[in-house]
Amino acid sequence: MSATTSKEFSLLNHKPALFVLFFTEMWERFSYYGMRAIFVLFLTASFSDGGWEWTRERAIGLLTIYTSSVYLTPLLGGIIADKLLGYQKAVALGAFAMTLGHASMAMETEFTLYMGITFLIIGNGLFKPNVTSIVSGLYDKYPERKDGAYTIFYMGVNAGGFLGVLLCGFLASNLSYSWGFGLAGIFMFLGTMQFWFGREIFENVGVTPNKKEVLAKTVDTLDTAEKEVSPNIQRDRYIVVGLLAFFTVFFWAAFEQASGSMNIFARDYTQRTLSGNAAFIFKIVDILVSTVPLLIISWVLIKLFRQTFKIISLSNSILGISFLSIWGLVIWKLSVIIPKDSAEIEASWFLILNSLFIIFLAPLFSKWWESKFNPSAAIKFGIGMILLGIGFGALAYGSSGIPQGAKTASVSLIWLVLAYLFHTMGELCVSPVGLSYVSKLVPPKKIGMMFGVWYLVNFLGNLIAGLVGSSIDAIVEEYSMSFFFLIFTVIPAGVGLIFLILNPLIKKLMHGIR
Repeated sequence: MSATTSKEFSLLNHKPALFVLFFTEMWERFSYYGMRAIFVLFLTASFSDGGWEWTRERAIGLLTIYTSSVYLTPLLGGIIADKLLGYQKAVALGAFAMTLGHASMAMETEFTLYMGITFLIIGNGLFKPNVTSIVSGLYDKYPERKDGAYTIFYMGVNAGGFLGVLLCGFLASNLSYSWGFGLAGIFMFLGTMQFWFGREIFENVGVTPNKKEVLAKTVDTLDTAEKEVSPNIQRDRYIVVGLLAFFTVFFWAAFEQASGSMNIFARDYTQRTLSGNAAFIFKIVDILVSTVPLLIISWVLIKLFRQTFKIISLSNSILGISFLSIWGLVIWKLSVIIPKDSAEIEASWFLILNSLFIIFLAPLFSKWWESKFNPSAAIKFGIGMILLGIGFGALAYGSSGIPQGAKTASVSLIWLVLAYLFHTMGELCVSPVGLSYVSKLVPPKKIGMMFGVWYLVNFLGNLIAGLVGSSIDAIVEEYSMSFFFLIFTVIPAGVGLIFLILNPLIKKLMHGIR
């Protein structure tokens, strides 16, 4: 590696600009996952507990409309950025729209709930594909580093998810759901400001297309890259993207049970009240869970400050204020929980496990992808699907003692923990890797639009997840809870085996892309 390249990749062997995007994405995911963690719980909770007493079917149905639509609008958002706004303005505008959405939901009326969801769907469409496109642009000259860069970026996604679920769930349980929704909006606004005032570090990637500052050299490079690929080779690569996209629908259809049926399983069918030694152990775990990841993220933040504070001081100042606020909320949370003799685990708490596991496992998977043992795309996807199936297998086994048609139970929480562990490992093999392969298989000028197309996969997956998940009561009534989870065991595992079988064909169609 040359001295110039070493300097360019000066922060944890990556560009400092990647970590500015890391924190931007972190705050957006804080708001998304924090709100989503309490959404169904709020709608189905009793009036006395601050909820609206909706049926499970109706609540999961509305969640499905939201979680599927936020993956439909990125197609339009990618095209708008490619043709009109540029990635940077699209990201900022989308982030501001989402801020308005969370603020609307905090008012807790049916009108503002639907208005807030509308703002969130529109904002996400502008934000999601285009922040990913900026990451791609930063690494266009270094395609061999993209798998690692997207995996690190994915840590930001899940760091935000972890903090959002942890703190929005805490405020919803200890103050009100309105406070939980409101906190999501506050940090979405801070993330918007942090991104906007940090634009200088993005190397002209994603500025408005007609800006003169866009380097002619970059345009020439993109044109040359497209001309060098013959039509047949590019056709084959599009086929690979299509195959990956089609089968990934099955992944999200199962994985996205987390905020719907798995959240209900955590609240109504899992033993969450602990006492004695069990309560003491959980408190120790909760202290570690609440502080260790935050310490790691804060360490990354300090390293970023040292390298970029003189360049983007206002952005870094906003980021610093945000983290001081997070630390204050975490300390308050622990001061409330620790003195109690028993422990009542919030149902939303289990959702942090996915993000927590990713924070610890993502660096290991990133190293794996950058090593000589890096498997092919199909092998990665196949392993991911099988791991997802194993996670649901744990839930199917753990819930096998629940009587047919039961509305409540007290299943050991270990099965949920195991499920989230295997789901997380599966996710790391599929989601960030999928983004990376889209960026490598698609011509550079079509990156924004194709990321939007890729998110259609999430739309379909979330739609199917909601349709099946909203039928949880009917399936449990007619069959059993174990049968419900077996559906999500068998299908992903079967798809994983198909990927392993198709590996030679997919490698051939990729024409040398690794």
